[in-house]
Amino acid sequence: MGLDGLPEYQLELLLGYGGRRHILESGHYLKFEVRRIEPSDRVPHGLAYSLTLHTPEGQRLIGFDNAHAVPHAGSRFVNAPVQADHWHRTQDDPGRPYAFVSVERLLVDFFDEVERTLRDLNVQFVVIAEQ
Repeated sequence: MGLDGLPEYQLELLLGYGGRRHILESGHYLKFEVRRIEPSDRVPHGLAYSLTLHTPEGQRLIGFDNAHAVPHAGSRFVNAPVQADHWHRTQDDPGRPYAFVSVERLLVDFFDEVERTLRDLNVQFVVIAEQ
């Protein structure tokens, strides 16, 4: 196990994406920012991450990250979770909580949303370069 409670192979899997950009045939691109941080109540798994899909012009379309906590959508009398994991379903979405279960689940959920978004835009998911 890593210091942050995740199996070491999960840490290495996600950290391996850090700094990558996958350029699609259409000019859209996927951007991966991942780094280790000190585990905390807000980020118990000890990974700071941002996985995003962008237009050719650089506008974010969707994203999964933990850069900030998102507002709780329920009653003010319900304790809001302190964890910062969340996702943005559209470019205008301020974020909705994301239940981080594992690195594998995060990657599956991210790529599923990328495929859904590209399908809605009638854009093929064809990676032509990696930076």
